[in-house]
Amino acid sequence: MRIDKFLSEQGIASRKEAAKAAKGGGVLVNGTPVKDLSTHIDPENAQVVYLGRKVEYQQFIYVMLNKPEGYVSATDDKSLPYVTKLLPEELQKRELFPVGRLDRDTVGLMILTNNGQLAHSLLSPKHHVEKEYRFTAKVPMREGVEREFENGVTLADGYECKSAKIILDEDRMGGIITLTEGKYHQIKRMVAASDNRVMSLERISFGGISLDTSLARGEWRYLTKEEITSLEQQAKKQ
Repeated sequence: MRIDKFLSEQGIASRKEAAKAAKGGGVLVNGTPVKDLSTHIDPENAQVVYLGRKVEYQQFIYVMLNKPEGYVSATDDKSLPYVTKLLPEELQKRELFPVGRLDRDTVGLMILTNNGQLAHSLLSPKHHVEKEYRFTAKVPMREGVEREFENGVTLADGYECKSAKIILDEDRMGGIITLTEGKYHQIKRMVAASDNRVMSLERISFGGISLDTSLARGEWRYLTKEEITSLEQQAKKQ
């Protein structure tokens, strides 16, 4: 891989910025200044330093974000704030994208990555990746709704949802819903089918990964190795 491409893909510098730094001796490969950034290196083994900073090669990035209300699950939007803008500029350069979508007014756990193949597998219906949401309702959920969710709710447009699990709070004014699919506004539509309305919605788990409660709304962190492994296992599940 060319050195300038390596620096660009890691979100460290544009090729123009890297060329300028190299002219001043600011790019080192294995301890030696390199001015010709078309030089090829082994990204896995070369020791690259850019303006005094050691650059570790990462092909794929995985981030957990606690999505706040008002942001859309997109990488670009001309009228509304979008979730990738909550990441630092260096990560924005890595072109991360959300794994699945949350409504503008839905908050909570969002996974962002640049691993398209893994994201596609996690969202594939055949892998049955579980997603958990905490919700509150306008009025108490009616009796028998637990069985309705288990049997598969039929939405207003006739779509028959797969079996889902709902565990209600003692006052039945909310609880936790677990899905293995992700249709447009699905939870809101499922609750509406039981003659009720969702007042707040938060995703608290995706693919066995729980929202880090130490993250405030709008904050993020990298996934741990264990969490990445969990996602990879979920993507292979049949």
